[in-house]
Amino acid sequence: MIPLLIIVTSTAIITSLLIVAITTIAWLLLRLLQEQKKHRAATEQYKALERTVQASQLETIGYKLNPHLFKNTLNTIQSHAYQTYYALDKLSNVLDYILYESDRKYVTLQEEIEFCLSLIEINRVKVSPLFDLRVKNKVDTGNALYNQPLIAPLIMIDLVENAFKHADLQSENAFIAVLFELKGPVFSITVSNKISSKPALKKERGGFGTDSLQKRLSVIYQDDYQLKHGAEGDVYVAHLKINLLEHKNKMFTAG
Repeated sequence: MIPLLIIVTSTAIITSLLIVAITTIAWLLLRLLQEQKKHRAATEQYKALERTVQASQLETIGYKLNPHLFKNTLNTIQSHAYQTYYALDKLSNVLDYILYESDRKYVTLQEEIEFCLSLIEINRVKVSPLFDLRVKNKVDTGNALYNQPLIAPLIMIDLVENAFKHADLQSENAFIAVLFELKGPVFSITVSNKISSKPALKKERGGFGTDSLQKRLSVIYQDDYQLKHGAEGDVYVAHLKINLLEHKNKMFTAG
């Protein structure tokens, strides 16, 4: 027979080992929970910092954008006084949008397109009544995304202004074409123009260019947009496409 002392001792050892094992497992679980908590806290801190940086970037871009738009618009109207009454009506729409809507994070596609159309009409006074200015709106207004706040305000003005700034406005076959489309979840704007043969004027100080637009799009829409632009022969084409549904889903996921 096995001595009772040995049995008791073995049981005590096993019990001690079990206690040590349970204590170790509990300690490891506690450490794991603590590390997970730290990781979540660090992740939230990083996201908060990222949001702060993005907001700062957008605010900086906004400060550059609004004065630039005011300057170009007023210069256009001043240089075409004979059409001032009509232009001022459109300018009123533009200023209302800038003053009351541009501080919002998002506006509806309808609001942004209406603003863009007013901006086009203001720029129309720069050109001859016979100039080939084509504006087509192929937006499905019955689309549920049309009236949802998913568009960053003033996101299209750079494309429109560049067309009027760099287009050949004098030659017989000159043109500017603007196309708005909303097909399914994807909104797109395509702006094309005949390139002027005249050398471009030196860029004004404080100008707002495609680089700033690219940065703004990257901050807001991340992987849910495409911006392509470049010359195709003597025609310059800029095409912006945004997947509104994908962006909306990410907005809800992010909370």
